[in-house]
Amino acid sequence: MAYIYVNGVEFPYPARGCNIIVTTPVDSTRNAKAEVVAQRIGRDQYKINALVWPMLTAKQWKFILQAFSNFFATVTFPDPVTDEYISLKMYPGDRSAEPYWVDKDGKPTTYVNCKVNIIDCGV
Repeated sequence: MAYIYVNGVEFPYPARGCNIIVTTPVDSTRNAKAEVVAQRIGRDQYKINALVWPMLTAKQWKFILQAFSNFFATVTFPDPVTDEYISLKMYPGDRSAEPYWVDKDGKPTTYVNCKVNIIDCGV
């Protein structure tokens, strides 16, 4: 079983250090006594942060980048709150990688330090 699925397709297993951030959105203010008065808005939201692959082939990196070609994607991953897989509509943050090996035409065949963050749309 994979750790992350995007649009139902397994992503390569990431390196250690990937973390899942759970945020509880709130509408807050202070009352006349300067006490915080807050109300939860909607559901918890998630960010898959520091998703890194130390080395990928150009084909693997292309696959990961193209999984977000429509910007939004359905991402399935283990929810630390419930210890069950959850599927959410998400979008990618910055994506980066360093070309490591190139072919005779100068096109990368291998990338290192491939990184992406995946952010919950909240819907």
